[in-house]
Amino acid sequence: MAATLIFILAFAAGIGLGIFYFGGLWLTVRRLPAARHPVLLSFCSFFCRMVVVLAGFYFVMDGHWQRLIVCMLGFLGMRSILVRHWGPEKCI
Repeated sequence: MAATLIFILAFAAGIGLGIFYFGGLWLTVRRLPAARHPVLLSFCSFFCRMVVVLAGFYFVMDGHWQRLIVCMLGFLGMRSILVRHWGPEKCI
């Protein structure tokens, strides 16, 4: 029972990390046209999002690769949902 709960929490953490990463990417892309330094904005946004997500994966994993896989499934699942929600046809 405890292992199932850990996997559910790992999946939920992956969903949260996906919302953070891809939501931040969406906000960055929307701000790029008005940015004074778009390259700096892109780099800083990428670096910050990557540090948070990699740290999140590391802490969720806690030495167990199975937790990392479950967390990645939540992360990629959220990516699919957000791409469908914020797809190119809805941004125009």
